[in-house]
Amino acid sequence: MPRNLLKSERIEFIDRRLDELYPDPPVPLDHQDPFTLLVAVLLSAQCTDERVNQVTPSLFQLADNPFEMAGHSADAIREIIKPCGLSPQKSKAIRRLSEILTEEHGGEVPQDFDALERLPGVGHKTASVVMAQSFGVPSFPVDTHIHRLAQRWGLTRGRNVVETERNLKKVFRKDRWNELHLQIIFYGREFCTARGCNGLVCEICTTCYPDRKHPKKVNKP
Repeated sequence: MPRNLLKSERIEFIDRRLDELYPDPPVPLDHQDPFTLLVAVLLSAQCTDERVNQVTPSLFQLADNPFEMAGHSADAIREIIKPCGLSPQKSKAIRRLSEILTEEHGGEVPQDFDALERLPGVGHKTASVVMAQSFGVPSFPVDTHIHRLAQRWGLTRGRNVVETERNLKKVFRKDRWNELHLQIIFYGREFCTARGCNGLVCEICTTCYPDRKHPKKVNKP
């Protein structure tokens, strides 16, 4: 009977297999620079990347930099971003963060976690995506999907995304964090979906845990 892999074996297999499947993963949110990425990530909260990519062309036609964005009302922004959901909060956040970028940062997105997380609507995950993908700073943005997969794969017992991020940073090399974040997202969408795999279906789950008999229960963040 095949045995479940040891944790060190799971880490090695997952790292290697994801790199084989997605050797050069693109950022799934369409953007041109740090500002447009920041806005796109903010819009992606409780919204699919596909929907965000449908909305941002019109938004960035209205304004694709903080100077112009700050000149528009929250209502004008909201009219465009309504399909993304939470539009009242997001439109106000986009306008206000644009004002702050122009007033305090010369219109540039700061390359600093603390400064980013002080911006309206920008949490640690959003800041991590911008730092990783715009500035190349090793980060490991963890959302609910990565949290779910990391639990299915036995990489964390974290009760929330903060604990899961801390655990993933411990088990993977720092120079892999930025790519792994994207590779896990793409694998989760393609093979280890919330409903399509319960820890018993996809290649990584069945390779890591061939003796698993019951669906893997995941701690919800």
